[in-house]
Amino acid sequence: MKRMRLPVVLAALLAMGLPALPAEARIKLITLPVRQRVEIQLDNPNATLVEEERIVPLVKGVNQVDFSWANTQIDANTLVFRVLGPAGDAKLEAKVLSVSYPPGEAALVWQVAASESGSARVRISYLLGNLTKSFNYRASASHDEKTLTLWQYMRIQNLANEEYLSNADPTQGANLFAGYGRFFMKPIGLNETKELLVEKYTQVPVVKTYSCNPHEFGWLDQPQFKLRVPMHYVLKNNAANQLGKAPLPYGKARIFIEAADPANANASSTFLGEDWAKFTPVDDELKLFLGVAQDVVVKRTVEKSNRIRVAGSLYHHEVILKYEIENAKDQPVILDVIELPRAVRNEIISETGRDVQLEIGSQTDFEGGIDKEKSNFGKVVFHVKLPPRDKDGKAEKIVKKLHLVFRNEW
Repeated sequence: MKRMRLPVVLAALLAMGLPALPAEARIKLITLPVRQRVEIQLDNPNATLVEEERIVPLVKGVNQVDFSWANTQIDANTLVFRVLGPAGDAKLEAKVLSVSYPPGEAALVWQVAASESGSARVRISYLLGNLTKSFNYRASASHDEKTLTLWQYMRIQNLANEEYLSNADPTQGANLFAGYGRFFMKPIGLNETKELLVEKYTQVPVVKTYSCNPHEFGWLDQPQFKLRVPMHYVLKNNAANQLGKAPLPYGKARIFIEAADPANANASSTFLGEDWAKFTPVDDELKLFLGVAQDVVVKRTVEKSNRIRVAGSLYHHEVILKYEIENAKDQPVILDVIELPRAVRNEIISETGRDVQLEIGSQTDFEGGIDKEKSNFGKVVFHVKLPPRDKDGKAEKIVKKLHLVFRNEW
């Protein structure tokens, strides 16, 4: 059976002194009380909470309210039945006396006592499987790559073998809530996948970054000591950058760049690629991968690796990394040079399992020094300003050095 049923068994027999009917002989009403309201909360990735309200006719005395389902992944242990109060002009008072599980049936039966005959508004809540959500994004950067427009979509997939429609108005349906932001009033059909626009953010400031980190991004050509230089769009999830309403959930992002003349109706955006956007809390940064730069070349070599004895088997190890960098682009860029001290020690010395005692040596010559905001115990970050190629198309070679001293090794 595809539809959940909420027939009401009027236990007037009890009021007449007759014995109650056994479970297998329960009376079923043909006309089912319709849903008046449905709310579906999708904030938990492992379980979907459904709350529905119905108007149930009751008679004075004890009533049996039967809630049945089949082929629907309702967790019976999570079913809760509450009487909210009388419906319409009814004056009755009602309360739940007990609940029972008919043997061999996907059903629950509640005993509900009513002070008068009339209708009551009830709320039934439960956890439902196979009704899930996911998020995806479309990011379209301006041609100058200074701002972008970000569309955030929520995709609902209903494989729960149940539909949630409005009986009063089929164009309406359930109140959908993703855990933050606004509610969506949408019908959800059987085996339906529906995509909803959650937010559209315009004029979001964006920074295009170029980064090299051999321990995270690897090598473009290791025999030639050339590093991969991935490119990213970086945007900050805060109000100052037109975002910050809520965390940005994990989801696939499709990235485009606008044409040089967006006012031209025949101009179309260029597809740059896809990335998986990480979960981004408010005030955190979201990085969208654009590919590997072919016109920014970084050659990294170990210029010096020297052990300095301290006492016994204790020593310091001095390392100088040299970076030869060329920018063949026709515009200046800033390159982020990132190193993971523990990975450098493992690469050049050995992995001892001990924490790194690191000192930045005097021969480090990055302009501005270490980026204190982005560096931490496990990562050091420096920046290099790269001029564009000259008018003859030749790239200037920039040489930088990172001097590391690993102290108290043995």
